[in-house]
Amino acid sequence: MHSAHIVLFVIGLTVGGIWVQAEVQKPITEQCLICMCEALSGCNATAVCVNGACGIFRITWDQWVDSGRLTIPGESPLTDSSFTNCANDPYCAADTLQSYMVKYGQDCNDDQKDDCYDYGAIHYMGPFNCKADMPYTYESIFKRCLRNAMRDDKRQKSS
Repeated sequence: MHSAHIVLFVIGLTVGGIWVQAEVQKPITEQCLICMCEALSGCNATAVCVNGACGIFRITWDQWVDSGRLTIPGESPLTDSSFTNCANDPYCAADTLQSYMVKYGQDCNDDQKDDCYDYGAIHYMGPFNCKADMPYTYESIFKRCLRNAMRDDKRQKSS
């Protein structure tokens, strides 16, 4: 259990034939999502799937299912296109990652906290392999983005 997070459940209800979902808990910061996107796809928003991983965050079917089958507004999670529509929508895809980290968030690098580095490892390598070394290209882009964001944040605070 993650003491820093209040667990919210994603609840899907059918109301008048329309699928409605509750708000998703958001442990991943916006900057972390940007760095994940940058490392995974260069944040190229072209609707695309590569080897079964779709959208700017390269979400897989299994991740989407594990996250509660989130959908774009008004769409049922049971349609043939609900996965690709969500994964290719930046907001739905980001909420999918948030839900995934609520479920699988953990300390992958043994620094005693769940943070962006851990979320990046979990997303790319899976929750049961996140302690392994990340592939060089992904890790270098991801870490550079995080360093630049921290440096920019320090500049803004000192001005």
